[in-house]
Amino acid sequence: MARLRAGDEVAFRELVRSLNGAMISLARTFVKSRPTAEEVVQDTWVAVITGLSGFEGRSSLKSWIFGVLVNKARTRGARDGRTITFSDLGVDGDPAVDPGRFKPNGMWADPPTSWCDLTPERIVAGRQMLEHVRAALDTLPPAQRSVIILRDVEGLEPEEACAILGVSEANQRVLLHRGRARLRQAMETLLARPEMGSAPRTTRKV
Repeated sequence: MARLRAGDEVAFRELVRSLNGAMISLARTFVKSRPTAEEVVQDTWVAVITGLSGFEGRSSLKSWIFGVLVNKARTRGARDGRTITFSDLGVDGDPAVDPGRFKPNGMWADPPTSWCDLTPERIVAGRQMLEHVRAALDTLPPAQRSVIILRDVEGLEPEEACAILGVSEANQRVLLHRGRARLRQAMETLLARPEMGSAPRTTRKV
């Protein structure tokens, strides 16, 4: 903060480099297109630069920046006719995991592929896997994607994500669980490909 407030351009470039990609992804959950999301992010950086003197440190710098971003993205989304409806919160009765994957006794009939058993093939294919995760993240409902970005990509605490997005702790947990379940399903599809190597399955309760 001292470097930023002193106008250190290197510090600002480092901050932009570390957050800009995630900010664009988060903004896209509120607006219709990537160019619009990029405009929102640019407006956010201008607000950050001009507002640094008023930052009181009640939250982390990252949390504050994302809060500014979400406010601007929501305003732009509303102006452009894009809104996130309650149904996007993912609090309906649909199960996060297909019930058909379980036996009557609660054991997995079709257990998830382990992500821990790395093979040389998986290590070589790591870049492909990362690209697949990014693509899968883009397919999530907006509210789920927002929570995943803040919690799992940027590592914010639950209370920070709730404050930024304006959701309750319970909704945040549901969104995170459902988003992670969808991403896991997408990753299982990828890991099942021969070029990714196969991991042994285990039978266990959930």
